[in-house]
Amino acid sequence: MNFSRLIERWAAHAPERIALHFLGVDYSYAALWARVERMTGALAGLGVRKGDRVAFLGYNHPEMLVLLFALARLGGLLVPLNWRLTASEHRVILADCTPSVLFFEDEFETHAAGLPVDTKIRLGSTQASAEPVLDGDDQDELLIVYTSGTTGAPKGAVLSQSALMWNAFNSIHAHDLSQADHVLSPLPMFHVGGLNNQTLPALLAGALVTLHRRFEPGSWLRDVKARKPTLSLLVPATLQAVIGHPDWETTDLSCLRMVNTGSMVVPGSLIRAFHARGVPIGQIYGATETAPLATVLMAHDAFAKPGSAGKAALHCEVRIVEGEIQVRGPNVMCRYWNNPGATAAAMTGDGWFKTGDLGRWDDDGFLWIDGRSKDLIISGGENIHPAEIENVLADCEAIAESAVIGVEDPKWGEAACAIIVRKAGMVIDEAGVLALFTDRLARYKHPRRIVFADSLPKNAMGKVQKFELKKLVIGARAGG
Repeated sequence: MNFSRLIERWAAHAPERIALHFLGVDYSYAALWARVERMTGALAGLGVRKGDRVAFLGYNHPEMLVLLFALARLGGLLVPLNWRLTASEHRVILADCTPSVLFFEDEFETHAAGLPVDTKIRLGSTQASAEPVLDGDDQDELLIVYTSGTTGAPKGAVLSQSALMWNAFNSIHAHDLSQADHVLSPLPMFHVGGLNNQTLPALLAGALVTLHRRFEPGSWLRDVKARKPTLSLLVPATLQAVIGHPDWETTDLSCLRMVNTGSMVVPGSLIRAFHARGVPIGQIYGATETAPLATVLMAHDAFAKPGSAGKAALHCEVRIVEGEIQVRGPNVMCRYWNNPGATAAAMTGDGWFKTGDLGRWDDDGFLWIDGRSKDLIISGGENIHPAEIENVLADCEAIAESAVIGVEDPKWGEAACAIIVRKAGMVIDEAGVLALFTDRLARYKHPRRIVFADSLPKNAMGKVQKFELKKLVIGARAGG
C-alpha cells in the first residue's frame, strides 16, 4: 500500500465529505481523489517513474497535496521549494536533487524560467496522460525537504511514505484529531510544519482542512470567526502578528480547542495572551529530520506547563545525551539526499537522530528546550545558518572579518545580527553591508542588525567566541 490511501479510503467511505476548503472552493474527498488519479496519469505522461523527483514552486495550493499523493502512487518524490529563496539558492538545491519536472504557479514564471529543470509545467495547465505504473509503497522515499546545514549548504532531509504516516499518527494523538475536527492551515507547506503537523494528519483522520494560500493575520482571524475551526498551527512570529492585529480583541476564539506552536522557544507573553482568551497553546518540538513531531505538549497539559515542549510523541523515543536531545522512531528521516557524510554525522549507529539542541526533563517528565548547540538561527519559523550570511560578507573587499549570531527580536523571536570588522582604510556603512545580500540570499536571511567592531573576540585557537559577541552586541545596544 502507499500513502495516497489517506484520500482513497475516505473517498470510498465518505465521498461527499469536504476534505479541503481553498479560496472559497470546497473539495470533497471524492473530488480530491479524482484529482489525484488525474495527476497520476499526467505524471506518467511526463515520464515520471519510481524514484524520480518532482519539484513544486508556489504558495500553498491543493495541487501540491495532489502531487504528493500522486507521487506516492508512482513511488516518486516531491521536492517543495521555499518560494522565499532566490533563484541562485534554488539552483543549488535543484542541482543536488535533479528533479525531472518542475510545477510552478503563475507568480513564479520568471523565477522558474531560470531554473535548471528540463520540463516545467504551469500549475493548472493540461498535461497528456498515460497509463501509470503504480509501483509506490510505504517503504519508498516520498518527500525531500531542504534545511540549512552546518556549513550553510542546504541538506535535503528525505522522508519516506512510512515516516509521514507515523508522523500523522503522532499528530492525531497530539491533537486528539477526529473526523469532527476542522483545521485552519495558514503556514507554508514547503516546511514540514505547515505540511505535516496538522494538514496531512487531518486528512488521515477524515477531518476538514481550510488551507490559506499565505499567512496573513487578518485572514486568520476572519476565518476563525467565519469558519470556526477547532485547531490551528502558528509559529511564534505568526502568534505575535495575530495578537498585534486590530481585530484580535474582538474576534471570538471560542471555537478553537487548541492552537499549537513550535519551531523555537516560545515567548511566555505569546502563550499568556492566548491562555487569557481561554485557548490552550500546545507545543510541538522536532526538526525537519523528524517529520517533525518528536515531543508534544497536549491541550490538557498546556495551562499547567506553559512553554514546555511536552513529552515524547506516541510513536517516538526521545532521550538526552550529555545535554543534547536525540530522537528515534519510524518518523525519522531515511537520510540526507546525496550526502552520506552528513547522514552519518547526524545519526547514531542504532538509529538515533542527534538534533544538536539542548534540553532537560523536569520532575514530571516534561521536556524543556534550553537552546541550540548548533549556531542555527530560527527567525519567524525560518531556519537561517550564520555561515550563509558569513559567506556573503567574506566576498566583500571592504570587510576584514565578520561573524553572525542570533539576537532576540520582538517581532520575529530571533534575528540575524552581523558583527563586522572593516579593513584598514576601507569604508562601508550599514546600507552598503545590506546591499551585499540583494539577489544573493532570501530577504528573511538578511541581517536585521549590523554592529561594527574593531576586532572579534577569539580564543587561544583563533576561533571566534560567539558568546562574547552576544555581550558585545548587548553593549552596543546599551550605548545606542
